[in-house]
Amino acid sequence: MLELNQEKIHVKSKPELEKKESFIPRMYSLTHSDITGDLFLTVDMEYEEEELSNFYTKIMRDEVLAQWQINNGVDEFHIYVHVSGGFVIRWAGMRDRILRHYLPHTIRVMRYGDAQLFDTFPFLDDAPIFVHFKSNKKKYNKVEKYGIFKDYT
Repeated sequence: MLELNQEKIHVKSKPELEKKESFIPRMYSLTHSDITGDLFLTVDMEYEEEELSNFYTKIMRDEVLAQWQINNGVDEFHIYVHVSGGFVIRWAGMRDRILRHYLPHTIRVMRYGDAQLFDTFPFLDDAPIFVHFKSNKKKYNKVEKYGIFKDYT
């Protein structure tokens, strides 16, 4: 598993999130720089449109979006990644392998970037994580359970 390099993780979070009694809505936008290896995580009540709308991100489509949801009374964490479709560069099989390789690290980065949430609501470490692989190819278009946050600490 990749090491968490805290110097490479840049987190933006709205202070008003910490004042809320509920952690929903809470959304995560994660992008990165292929040049520096830096990761940019925004935690907010909506996705980071400015970062997601830049030209590079639109072409590469390698951003990772996530959000908390409650389904049938269960707190769940849902992650969304693009395997193919739109302006995605690289073929689906290759992107699928790359995404799966980096997913454990991605989950750890999101947990690290929002550590205060887990300090406030420690039961969220037991929340199930679901990854939505978005693809125009049926083989890769699926939702998979990826364990719980405790699996990644």
